[in-house]
Amino acid sequence: MSTSAVTRHRPIGVTILAILAGISALSALWRTLQYLHILPFTLGPLQFYGFDLIAALLWGVTTAIWIWAVVNLWNLNPQALTFVVILAAWNLILAVLEIFGASTFGAVLPGIILHGVILIYGMSPGVRRSFGML
Repeated sequence: MSTSAVTRHRPIGVTILAILAGISALSALWRTLQYLHILPFTLGPLQFYGFDLIAALLWGVTTAIWIWAVVNLWNLNPQALTFVVILAAWNLILAVLEIFGASTFGAVLPGIILHGVILIYGMSPGVRRSFGML
């Protein structure tokens, strides 16, 4: 038997989920930079109970975790699917906290849509089957 690496088939559903997770990582990075006041608020004002530094820290950590999830989804690590589902739910919770913290609904709506799609798609039977979870 040769010592060459075994080629693993990456289903299209996993590829799509990895791309969506990558978009979410970029979105979290964008949000981090907005709360650090490096980038302007483009879709409306964002405030996190008057503590933008705490929001930047939360979004920064979330960015790092999304990057980890993208790499592991791409490598077909089954743990990544669990993290993606948890992260999508976490991002939805952060969006609700931002709304209660004086952000406008329009400013957080794209994130709500993106993470809702990721959550639903990550829980779909086809994607779960790709990771051997069904």
